[in-house]
Amino acid sequence: MAELSTIARPYTKAAFETALEQKALDKWSEMLALAAQATQDEQVSTLLSNPALGSDQKAELILEICSGMSEQVQNFVKILAENNRLLVLPEISSLFDRFKAEQQKSVDVEVTSAFKLTKEQQTKLVQALGKKLDREVNITSSVDKSLIGGLLIKTEDLVIDGSIRGKLSKLSEALT
Repeated sequence: MAELSTIARPYTKAAFETALEQKALDKWSEMLALAAQATQDEQVSTLLSNPALGSDQKAELILEICSGMSEQVQNFVKILAENNRLLVLPEISSLFDRFKAEQQKSVDVEVTSAFKLTKEQQTKLVQALGKKLDREVNITSSVDKSLIGGLLIKTEDLVIDGSIRGKLSKLSEALT
């Protein structure tokens, strides 16, 4: 995984700087996600791994699947094809979205609770997390009754386990 990240980082930085210059972060993010999704298809992945196909043919395959790309994104895909890096597109897309979130000072937070959160609870949670993380918070919530009570909050590099299940688990570990 670290190797993919290492390979993807310079391409991602170049794409991000170009998108930032063009004030088109959302458009680039969308196009990279679409191209990444295309490369993850089993048949497409097999074709992209085929050494009999040239880089132009591989680039055209992606561009045909992902019609409507801007000229700059098309050129980016062609460069990836020339360097035999099309299969790294999912990692590039993921890194690009992280750079975008950092630039826009926003973070996606996944909240799991034992019971459905009300709008008021979600609003308070967004405000509290926004203050703690110093970012705009985009919240996605789900329900997991096995938590018994409390919340499990996850973001890229932070996990806050305030669930009853988590506290019981820690207590059990401490007692053994």
